[in-house]
Amino acid sequence: MRLLLEDGAMFEGKSFGAPTWAGGEVVFNTGMVGYVESLTDPSYAGQILVCTYPLIGNYGVPDKKSFESSKIQVAGLVVAEYSESYSHYNAKKSLSEWLKKSGVPAITGVDTRALTQKLRERGVMLGQIIHSGKPREFIDPNEENLVARVSIKKKEVYGKGPVTVVAVDCGMKENIMRSLVERGVKVLRVPWDYDFTKESYDGVVISNGPGDPTMCTPTIAHIEKVMASGKPILGICLGNQLLALASGARTYKLKYGHRSQNQPCIDEETGRCYITSQNHGFAVDAKSLPPDWNVWFKNANDGSVEGIKHKTKSWSAVQFHPEASPGPIDTAWIFDDFIRTLSAKKV
Repeated sequence: MRLLLEDGAMFEGKSFGAPTWAGGEVVFNTGMVGYVESLTDPSYAGQILVCTYPLIGNYGVPDKKSFESSKIQVAGLVVAEYSESYSHYNAKKSLSEWLKKSGVPAITGVDTRALTQKLRERGVMLGQIIHSGKPREFIDPNEENLVARVSIKKKEVYGKGPVTVVAVDCGMKENIMRSLVERGVKVLRVPWDYDFTKESYDGVVISNGPGDPTMCTPTIAHIEKVMASGKPILGICLGNQLLALASGARTYKLKYGHRSQNQPCIDEETGRCYITSQNHGFAVDAKSLPPDWNVWFKNANDGSVEGIKHKTKSWSAVQFHPEASPGPIDTAWIFDDFIRTLSAKKV
């Protein structure tokens, strides 16, 4: 089995997933654990995931309660060493078994250190996992509206409470829903292009998701309507980029993105550093933000925008994942602050 990059580099290894071909954008994640949550994160749609941690599969795969969506979302998986034996009290099957049943190819025995160094120096590249036969044409997933692929198809209602939140599903991780519902609110989950502005609601959460945010023109238009109404907004990951675009700012593609559970982010208001979970390839251009917006968080490694906040309105967003899953829960307070704002406006 082989991993072929668009620059001609070839990495050989052994198959432990489905015996099939896969193409997409090759990206790396530096997390030590959390492969189940990462594989089911819709933000990885269209991507071949490289795990930099050398041992993957050693704790197997638990039941779907730990999934961030209903299925594996990555196009393919690349690891240095796959653990054929697994041990965990909650494990239901092996990672190999899960990948094969899901039709997702995976390759082990790859020098992921050398591969990651190449991706950091050159930037993310298109690639393909070849099980047999000749290479095919490279596929750029960012030319497709990936959000339309992973979003729900009809609106759904979760929980109950005095406050109603519209959650715009652009590829939403399930723990965002759990984080909202467990705080005692009613959540109306809607598709990415659904005109929710005609619904009765108190605030809006814009979810994470895959691909280029500029593809989501209907979502941006709906956010602009919410801003005209003055209702509170919280954006997460892709939601940060979409809120920025709705405000008139610009986004750009990062060289190799941020994908891990150990990204340090500085709160520009307090100076405190938080360790965060992230998965994104695009970012907000700080210089393009209108005068009535502030940069809320910055990445301590590269200085990129990790959050924005309006100076007077209850509109804010973060580029990282306060719901974690996987990763630290240090920024879960962002949900608390948002719900507190909605409740105060409701009184």
